[in-house]
Amino acid sequence: MCTSIHVIAKDGHHVLGRTMDWDDLLVAPIFVPRHYRWASVFDHRVYENPCAIIGGGSITSQRTDVSDGINEFGLMAQKLTFKNGARLVDDRHQDKVQLAAFELIFYLLGHFKSVADVAAHLDQIELMSDINADVPFGYSEQHFVLSDPTGRCVVIEPSEHPLRLIENPLGIMTNMPKFDHQLERLKDYLDFTADFLDGTVALNTFHVTTGKLSGKKTPPGAYTPKGRYVRAAYLKELADQPTNKDEALATTWHLLDSVTVPKSKDHRPTYSVYRSATVAEDRTYYFQAYHQAQVTALKLTDELLACREPMAFSSADTWEPVYLN
Repeated sequence: MCTSIHVIAKDGHHVLGRTMDWDDLLVAPIFVPRHYRWASVFDHRVYENPCAIIGGGSITSQRTDVSDGINEFGLMAQKLTFKNGARLVDDRHQDKVQLAAFELIFYLLGHFKSVADVAAHLDQIELMSDINADVPFGYSEQHFVLSDPTGRCVVIEPSEHPLRLIENPLGIMTNMPKFDHQLERLKDYLDFTADFLDGTVALNTFHVTTGKLSGKKTPPGAYTPKGRYVRAAYLKELADQPTNKDEALATTWHLLDSVTVPKSKDHRPTYSVYRSATVAEDRTYYFQAYHQAQVTALKLTDELLACREPMAFSSADTWEPVYLN
């Protein structure tokens, strides 16, 4: 259970934010250098990433995993749970890049400069079940959000192969299968513009609905995928477009407030263990764990780009307010 929100500022800054809803905090801010070599858990084929990455993830001797992040060219990506929606490939094909679903974001950020670059190579990639894997890894059900400095926001749903990009000018995604079904449900709450309905929304359009609410339902308060999707879309469409990067980050964080799942172990196994956002233009990753009062930031500076070893950064999941006296 997660929610993704894409926010565009008037000055051209692009922010991709998300909640990570899980049963425990297993992620920290990390850096992965250029030319990093790694092997897929599916067939142990070795890949070398041309691009450096920062984001939320983990680094172990067995694997490096990225849940969300940004690379040195401003390509941003996230993976979210996709319950009962995945249709994975079973058979090995030597002419394809075959990955476990949870490896896709790491591969895309490591290899491509933009959404258009991903689109040009996506048919070369297959997401695999573990039926013929070297080591069983389970049936990994995930889908993905990507954006870049052009403002193009897209979704990848592994419900069919070859994989394809689905345009997402609304900029909202949760865990429900079938992205078009999510949009259809939203019509009870908001009216889409004519440009949205005919697929001609211009890049960097902040609002894709008319703002007219007469006769429409109000959003549900539930933390179900549908409830979070409707609430995030509804509030984003009613929000003022932020002017600059700082306002865009503040807007993103307040929108994430509306879908941040509180810890309630007696009633649900998962909660929003962290929230994060990436900014395409300045290659920065913002991270806030559940108990963390402050937001931490990791910037992909030229000095960091010169590093040759991966790094994990400490971000304590503790309440540490800034005292005024």
